[in-house]
Amino acid sequence: MHIGVIGGGQLGQMLGLAGVAMGHRFTFLDPAMEPPAASVGRHLRAEFDDAEALERLAVECDLVTLEFENVPQASAERIAARNCLVPNPQALAVAQDRVEEKQFFEGLGLSVAPWVQVDSVLDIVQGVAHLGGASILKTRRFGYDGKGQVRIADPAHAAHEGGPGNPGEAASAWEALAGAPAVLEKLQHFEREVSIVAVRGRNGEARVYPLVTNEHRDGILWQTTAHTGDPLQADAERAARLVMDKLDYVGVLAIEFFVVDGRLVINEMAPRVHNSGHWSLGGARTSQFENHIRAVIGWPLGDTDPIGEVAMLNLVGTLPDPAAVLAVPGTQWHDYGKTPRPGRKLGHVTVTAPDRAALESRLDRLRAVIRPPGG
Repeated sequence: MHIGVIGGGQLGQMLGLAGVAMGHRFTFLDPAMEPPAASVGRHLRAEFDDAEALERLAVECDLVTLEFENVPQASAERIAARNCLVPNPQALAVAQDRVEEKQFFEGLGLSVAPWVQVDSVLDIVQGVAHLGGASILKTRRFGYDGKGQVRIADPAHAAHEGGPGNPGEAASAWEALAGAPAVLEKLQHFEREVSIVAVRGRNGEARVYPLVTNEHRDGILWQTTAHTGDPLQADAERAARLVMDKLDYVGVLAIEFFVVDGRLVINEMAPRVHNSGHWSLGGARTSQFENHIRAVIGWPLGDTDPIGEVAMLNLVGTLPDPAAVLAVPGTQWHDYGKTPRPGRKLGHVTVTAPDRAALESRLDRLRAVIRPPGG
């Protein structure tokens, strides 16, 4: 089968590697000169809203999927009208807009942080008063890896204080986001950040990976650790199944949560393979990438069980010495072939172990040679 992918970054690269091993061909639509995915398939160099390129992708491929959610909605609709786009445009529309996303979750009876819609500085001032605490201002669209966010730490300073020279925290936050439509969320004092990766096939069959704990540095994911027997697994799995069934979703989807007072509060979802699922590549019976390909082409889904205890560390900004990393037992090295620069995800390392104590020991050794984001 010939599969088109909108986006040619490392997620597309790993989708391609999984699919080629199953006998499929790939074309990646991406405006970059040499995107990572070009190493595993044909590269169609064009912007994501290029009508001619989208038409070629739709006509030449048997189906089209994507590696990131910020595909222009008009482009998604164009592909869907000419071909089979998976996941469907509705899922993209929900995930692209934080207001729609929160309303969608609330409509399913799922918990989200208290929030208000923001279209002006006054909305921020009133929102902070309404929420009654420190808050996070987030753009409605196009935020990732901590981008498009401003923390408003002190409600007492959220109004104008003395004119343009001292505009106050609300005005400063609004200016920092360039006046873009936003949402204001009450800051969550969470015990941990977790996420769940799930996959749903064309026939409605669904599989769910273990809940994972995520640790961030400088707003970028640093470490993911999979948990077998997590007490919140059933709640996270229920949320994932509700979301996928409501959207008639096909493919891999991730949902990020905060754990607040021992319960799950949804942060956001990603309608694609996800960084917090990279541990599955070498750490699960079937990786999220293989399962996404299986789902979109209508094949039976694979086993999502982990292989022992497993964790993943992102390689951000610079690459460590591969020999030092691979000297740690149970490690796998994944280099995306990208040019190093600060804050850029260049690869990841998966590490497995027979038990939790051995995993922690191996992680200690890896953290001694892998620099964290911002480190």
